[in-house]
Amino acid sequence: MAKKRQAQYSGIGGQAVLEGVMMKNKTKYAVAVRKPDGDIDVQVEEYQGVCGDKKFAKLPLIRGVFAFIDSLVLGMRVTMHSASFYEEEEASPEEKAKEEAKKSSGGRADDIMMGVTVAVSVVIAVALFMLLPFLISDLLGKYIRNTSLVAILEGLLRILIFVGYIAAISLMKDIRRLYMYHGAEHKCINCIERGRPLTVKNVMRSSRQHKRCGTSFLLFVVLVSVIVFFFIRVDNLALKLVLRLLFVPVIAGISYEIIRLAGRCNNILIRIISAPGMWMQRLTTKEPDEDMVAVAIASVEAVFDWRAYLTETFGYEADDL
Repeated sequence: MAKKRQAQYSGIGGQAVLEGVMMKNKTKYAVAVRKPDGDIDVQVEEYQGVCGDKKFAKLPLIRGVFAFIDSLVLGMRVTMHSASFYEEEEASPEEKAKEEAKKSSGGRADDIMMGVTVAVSVVIAVALFMLLPFLISDLLGKYIRNTSLVAILEGLLRILIFVGYIAAISLMKDIRRLYMYHGAEHKCINCIERGRPLTVKNVMRSSRQHKRCGTSFLLFVVLVSVIVFFFIRVDNLALKLVLRLLFVPVIAGISYEIIRLAGRCNNILIRIISAPGMWMQRLTTKEPDEDMVAVAIASVEAVFDWRAYLTETFGYEADDL
């Protein structure tokens, strides 16, 4: 291709899972996993979301809260699915038989466990990235009388804890492979949205950073919280804690609108706003190998007709490129 094409929004998104990639297009999602025997397993399902087609769940700011909840629920579901292939590989024949019996009896227990896991994950995240910086800064406030400086320190602590956590887990071998599949997911989306046919060669030379990434969303949550809490000043400690908890959905809603806008625009302001998240993705994405890219492509093709997209959006057939 002679010239670089302007990226066009495709509407697909996804996430990395254990030895695989999940891709979602509207209400349909596919999970492609490289099984222990080397084959690629692809499962396609529908996910309507916790609120389905309710209109109130699509209102600005509010929709971000439900989108975040949906990403947690669906993320946990597909992660458990991908992990099951490797649990089965390690299990004894008796354990496999028990697992099959459990699946045939219904998945209600799994749904309950998944719900509990999601809830616990949210509590831990809020405690680690919201409450811990606040408690540390409140302790420092006993020695620093300048309330603005204390608020700035709380914000810096929140950013440092978040970046430090991401950097620390990126050193783990299993997480590194997950980040490689994360890179494969981004490369596939960038390849399509740049108007290139979805081939291994084209995907490999595409960028592994994308403005609609969940990493960018989480970083925006942290940064927006720094700004919001800087201007909310109350003296009562209990009220401060309550306000920080109550404002979590508001902050998530604002962050979602920013990331949503970033995915549809490419002006200089959007590029500046997106820069911190793109930088963070250098930690949460790694360069994949061709086998990983093949898995990501299988996931995309199960839910998205990229050939039709190229024709409708860029005005040419994939075979013409």
